[in-house]
Amino acid sequence: MKITGVEAIPLAIPLVAGAPSSSWADGIGRQVLVRVTTDEGLVGWGECFAYGVPLAVCAVVEEALAPLVVGQDPTRIEHLVDTMQRALMIWGRRGLAMMAVSGVELALWDLTGKARGVPVYQLLGGLCTSRARVYASLLRYETPTKVRQAVSAALVLGFTAIKLHQTDVRSVADAREVAGDGVELMLDTNCPWSVEDAIRIGGQLERYELRWLEEPVWPPEDYDGLARVRAALRTPIACGENEATAVAFRAILDAGAADIVQPSVTKVGGILEMKKIATLAAAAGVTFVPHSFYFGPGLAATLHVVASTPGVPYVEFPPGQLEAPLLAEPIRCAGGAVTIPDRPGLGADPDPATLARYPYRREGARPLYLT
Repeated sequence: MKITGVEAIPLAIPLVAGAPSSSWADGIGRQVLVRVTTDEGLVGWGECFAYGVPLAVCAVVEEALAPLVVGQDPTRIEHLVDTMQRALMIWGRRGLAMMAVSGVELALWDLTGKARGVPVYQLLGGLCTSRARVYASLLRYETPTKVRQAVSAALVLGFTAIKLHQTDVRSVADAREVAGDGVELMLDTNCPWSVEDAIRIGGQLERYELRWLEEPVWPPEDYDGLARVRAALRTPIACGENEATAVAFRAILDAGAADIVQPSVTKVGGILEMKKIATLAAAAGVTFVPHSFYFGPGLAATLHVVASTPGVPYVEFPPGQLEAPLLAEPIRCAGGAVTIPDRPGLGADPDPATLARYPYRREGARPLYLT
């Protein structure tokens, strides 16, 4: 079997409008899928992270990576990933290029699973769990009142763990009041503070018993600074969703910067890197909880990693819905848990009607910012 084509497919499937509203919704409604075809008629599907510049990621997939893998055996995943990473060495060890590598790599796993008639978790060491606990990963909201509404809605859906993306203490206090003591709360601040501010504000947050405080320091790669925050607070520190490669996560662990590491399968380099990081985390006594705010092959790939890795306590899960299903068989959670797909490959083929209906068009696209 040989690869005959690699195509990046940018999409713009919006979230279903609902209360409360969030300025982050536009970014979530952009997706990039990768389709890899073969001479035997099999098709593999992957996903790249695409929040801000989807067409740039698509260009890396089609211009830099496709020529490297077309004509190759898609089941030689380790070899092809090494080839792609070495080719991008000068300009692509993280960021857009590694997001593109991730999407192609996921499609290779999907193809290999389909070719062998088994789900990807069987290729990764076999099943450790067929059902995983999830936490609701909320958007960022402009007011504490909207936070209260979003937490209430997540509780109605059956979530028993909820992650906020606020940067103010009042919102966390209101969330805890609504959720009560029996629900776990996490807080992802997306790298807003100096080390000193993170220690000061983190101290104010300790009374709310957060399961973890995620990425409190700017810049995100200041792991020595993050280690100082970790040493100063009782709240566990989480980080890593914006990093790429196992080498970078070894630096996080060597610095003593995290209690929880959070690689994202669509940014870090793919499933192989995720499994390497899981092993590093286990050896260091650090908890492995992947970042996975996705609806398509990225979410499915995360579930296969979790299914084949002992001791993963949660899967991140978006509580909203897209306007149209990205997948022919959407991944859904119920009762605060999700069942691992058991179809061959990733089990995450897209809905053809959705692909046709929601192409991403550059015209009129607005720039997106994390604030």
